[in-house]
Amino acid sequence: MSRISVRVQTAPFDPTHESTLLLAGQSGIGAVASFTGLVRGDGGLKALELEHYPGMTESMMTRIAESAMTRFALSGCTVIHRVGRLEVGAPIVLVLCASAHRSTAFQAVEFVMDWLKSRAPFWKKEEFMDGRIQWVQPREQDAQSLRRWGEGDA
Repeated sequence: MSRISVRVQTAPFDPTHESTLLLAGQSGIGAVASFTGLVRGDGGLKALELEHYPGMTESMMTRIAESAMTRFALSGCTVIHRVGRLEVGAPIVLVLCASAHRSTAFQAVEFVMDWLKSRAPFWKKEEFMDGRIQWVQPREQDAQSLRRWGEGDA
């Protein structure tokens, strides 16, 4: 049985609990690869404020999870992204991909993260220690990462 779980939330998440939920009742899984993204504090960053378009964001995240499930023959995929004000060190995103084999699980996690960084409808505002506030602009590096999957113009 294949499983997809996609959530946008303000509350912290527990990677161990989410992994347990993903594995429950499944016997054909040989690997679970994960990525937990944290708010980096470089450049004097104090916090990030993340906004999203409710409904659209979850729909887009579900589409990429479904694409990963098909492309990598996954048994399950969990994608959780936080919104609201997050201070340096706070977990911001969790991606779990379950597969029969480790190589496809690792590839699927990279695929989902590359897509999230480039296409998911999140808006990020940075707050710095010196009081500056600025919106995060799209980076060409993220678009290039997505193109390696043949998704650059998606």
